[in-house]
Amino acid sequence: MEIVFTIIAFIVGVVVAWLVLNFVTNARLKRRIEESEREAEVIKKNKLLEVKEQALQMKAEFEKQVNARTSKLQVAENKVKQREQTLNQKQEEIQRRKSEVEAIKENLDSQLEIVDKKKQDLDKLHKQEVERLEALSGLSADEIKSKLVEALQDEAKSDAQSFISEIIEEAKMTANKEAKKIVVQTIQRVATETAIENAITVFHIDSDEVKGRIIGREGRNIRALEAATGVEIVVDDTPEAIVISGFDPVRREIARLALHQLVADGRIHPARIEEVVSKVKKQIEEEIIETGKRTAIDLGIHGLHPEMIRMIGKMKYRSSYGQNLLQHARETANLCAIMAAELGLNVKKAKRAGLLHDIGKVPDDEPELPHALLGMKLAEKYKEKPDICNAIGAHHDEIEMTTLLAPIVQVCDAISGARPGARREIVEAYIKRLNDLEQLAMSYPGVLKTYAIQAGRELRVIVGADKVDDVETEKLSAEIAKKIQDEMTYPGQVKITVIRETRAVSFAK
Repeated sequence: MEIVFTIIAFIVGVVVAWLVLNFVTNARLKRRIEESEREAEVIKKNKLLEVKEQALQMKAEFEKQVNARTSKLQVAENKVKQREQTLNQKQEEIQRRKSEVEAIKENLDSQLEIVDKKKQDLDKLHKQEVERLEALSGLSADEIKSKLVEALQDEAKSDAQSFISEIIEEAKMTANKEAKKIVVQTIQRVATETAIENAITVFHIDSDEVKGRIIGREGRNIRALEAATGVEIVVDDTPEAIVISGFDPVRREIARLALHQLVADGRIHPARIEEVVSKVKKQIEEEIIETGKRTAIDLGIHGLHPEMIRMIGKMKYRSSYGQNLLQHARETANLCAIMAAELGLNVKKAKRAGLLHDIGKVPDDEPELPHALLGMKLAEKYKEKPDICNAIGAHHDEIEMTTLLAPIVQVCDAISGARPGARREIVEAYIKRLNDLEQLAMSYPGVLKTYAIQAGRELRVIVGADKVDDVETEKLSAEIAKKIQDEMTYPGQVKITVIRETRAVSFAK
């Protein structure tokens, strides 16, 4: 029984404990729910306040935007009204001027009518006067006119003859004096050394023994040198000197440097000559680029295309009517800079246009274009600015001038070329004739190289042995001679020599 009572007591205790725990838990849960409800109510009120504040702010911003748009609309409306007023005033002015023009037109029409009437009256009076004079003289107007013309012609012939006689007599008296004056001025303006520079280069040697080594056995060395460089090597009785003759300064410089290296090295034979000439050509090309860069730096010109720099360097070996093209371009650039500074223009652009104005004279291929237009195309190709391109193309009036740089370049080019002794047209014509000779022969198939030598009296044509045979060489020589006779003007005669050479090269390993 005790065990039963214990179990019952335990069960009763557990039940009572559970009831007490449940009551406590419900009380805590109720408190927490009430607290949560209070917190939710506070959060709700805060959120409502925030929403109200945001709504007020949005309302204020909207009203601000509306006011701003309203003010802009008001300003635009005022401007439209002002424009309407201006247009109305202009329309009234146009109507007024139109009425004035109509009045002037009516006045002119009336005056023209009066003039026409007066002209008719004058024509009538003139006709009556002519008829009266014809009746008095017994001759028609045409007969009187022809007699008057004959009399005036006789008088003019007499006066002209006497005037010519006086001029001839005066010329005879002053001819000797004027001729001496012209000769002296010519000698002063043109130096002999400068004229020689345009055609020959003198290569000095230590002793005459070197001449034999340069000539080689049966002249093979000198022929190889002439074929590789395209110049004529003149070995004569001049002591310790060899003359390099050719119209192209670049070829002459290559031949001079190659001769210098060959003589210093001592090994002179055809294979060595070709090797040295090839190396010297590369050196000259590097020097051309260096000259172009140095010129641009000296003049303070930046941003030039590398090909334009190379063309500027090649100006050193070109001439314009006997005047060195690079010196002429530098002089023109400096003159353009001075003139642009005096006029308040862009000095750098003026200097750039002056340097590049004759760039069209540099390219080896010469299309049928004036050098000014060719230079303009080159400048456009290498991204020069439009005003510079226009100044280059317009400096000889081939195109219309559109900027102030163009007349400045034109004037400075004329100033540089007009200096006494600056240019010699004869030398330029001579060089052009030799260039034309070479280009004419190069137009035939199978031709590898052409060289005009002996001042244009001989044209050497080198053909490929695998493209032209011995029979065709004779035919080619005759065809070139005939074409030169038909298309060119030249003094004396031109000898055409066609060279066909076969080489066999092997290597011992």
